[in-house]
Order: sequence, then C-alpha cells, then structure tokens
Amino acid sequence: MNDPAAEEPTEAAAPVCPRHPDRVSYVRCQRCGRPTCPECQRPAAVGIQCVDCVRESKRAAPRIRTVFGGTATTTTANGRPVVTLTIIGICVVSWLLQLVTGGAWTHALWFWPWGGAVEPWRFLTASFLHSTSPLHILFNMYALWITGQFLEPLLGRARFTVLCLLSAVGGSVGVLLLAGDPFTSDAWVTPVVGASGMVFGLFGAMLPVMRRLGRSMGQVLVLLALNGAIGFFVPNISWQAHLGGLVTGALVATAYAYAPKERRALVAWAVPVVGVAVLVGLAVFRYASVGVL
Repeated sequence: MNDPAAEEPTEAAAPVCPRHPDRVSYVRCQRCGRPTCPECQRPAAVGIQCVDCVRESKRAAPRIRTVFGGTATTTTANGRPVVTLTIIGICVVSWLLQLVTGGAWTHALWFWPWGGAVEPWRFLTASFLHSTSPLHILFNMYALWITGQFLEPLLGRARFTVLCLLSAVGGSVGVLLLAGDPFTSDAWVTPVVGASGMVFGLFGAMLPVMRRLGRSMGQVLVLLALNGAIGFFVPNISWQAHLGGLVTGALVATAYAYAPKERRALVAWAVPVVGVAVLVGLAVFRYASVGVL
C-alpha cells in the first residue's frame, strides 16, 4: 500500500548565504552563483558579486607600479597616505604627552650629541618631539603633509617609510657631525627636538623625484632656499639637522628614483640596510674621533 505522504512533493529548501547560514537570500552572486545576503553583496558592473569573489578578483588583478616601483592606487581608501598620517598622529600624541608630563616625556626622548652616545635611540625619537609652541609642530606637520601626500603614492608606503626614518636619523647625525669641538662647543649638550630633519629629508627627496619625472624643480628649490635660510637667521633652529636630513633624503630618493626596473626590489631592500650602516658608521666614527668610543 502506497504512503500518501510520500507521494507529496517536498518543498525545496530556501537558499541561504554561505557566510551567514541563518539568513535566507534569493539574490545570487553573478560570478559564482551562490546566494548572497545584503551584508555580503558588493555592486559589480552587472548585478552584484559576493565579498569572496571581489576579494579573489582583487588578488588576481595585476598590480600597476609607478615609475619608482610603488603600487599605483586608484581608490580613495588604498590611495590615502597612511604612513604620512601615521607619523603626523604619532607626533601629535607625543606633543600632547610632552605637555601633560611636564617635560618628562621630552627629556626621555630628545637628542643631544653626548646623550646619543649612550642612548642611541634618541637619534630617531627626537624627530617625534617638538617645542611647546604650537607653531613648531604646526609648521612641521603641514610641511610633512604637503610633501608626504605627493611622495608616498609615488614611492610606495614601504619606501616612503624608509625615507622618513632614515631622514630623521640623518638629521640627528648631522647635528653630531657638525657639533664642533666637544670640549668647547655648547652644541654637544644642547637638546634638539623636532621633525625638521625628516621634513628636510622629504624636501631633498623632491629633487631627484621631480627630475626623474621631468618636472620643473624651480618651486622646490625656492622652498628649500627659504626654509634653509630660516635656520641661519632665526635662533633656536638646528640648521645642522636640516642639512643632515636634506642630504640623507636626497640620497635615498636618488637610489629609489634611478634604480633599474629589474633591480627595484633589490634596491628597496638594500637602501635601508646600507643607509643604516652608513649613518651608524658616521656616528661611531665621530664618537671615536673625540674619544667617546
């Protein structure tokens, strides 16, 4: 005897999103055909695609490189100068800590030649400090933003990070090398703070980058001349840090700008290694020459 219930057609199960099995979805991805809930839907040229297919297509898409080897970005999110904004954020937070700690944060991180001999991290950390005057940090952050949003997309985030950090250290090394006689010059015991060395490194980097792009360097040269002159005519400004950062940034950017296409990856690794070795070597030589090491 036949079972009447067995002869009734079974109702098809409702389609559910693979990522969210508790959600029924009758909309399907145009690429893979799987059900896709509203949270996982992404607009496509025709219809919608699921987030997995969008991610896969991005991964498979060829990366477009700039003339300097950086990854070309077209979307607002990917094109945002993340490194520039991060450095600005660190400097702002550090400046606030300087204010609220009554100088303790500043004393722990500022640079002076004698202090750098026993606490070498000061060669870098001083670049993230500023004087208590808002004008100091405002000027440096504005200059960093203007140059960073131009250079970072061209060089790529990794190369730009190397450029900034080496320029910062190069500024402190410039102060050390040009400090004069350690037993008669006050420069050996004068604290130095500010991102000026890093900023001047970016100014210096603009020269080979603009030349490589075939653009006029007139405005950059005027900018360098004006800012360089300030260090000689305005008191309490370290022109030595400006010069050290400028030279370091120009050399780093030259290596990146003129690296042969087939050698860009090698140069990207070699520049930080060689740069650190040269800066450390100059600092050790200077300290050894005055009997510190």
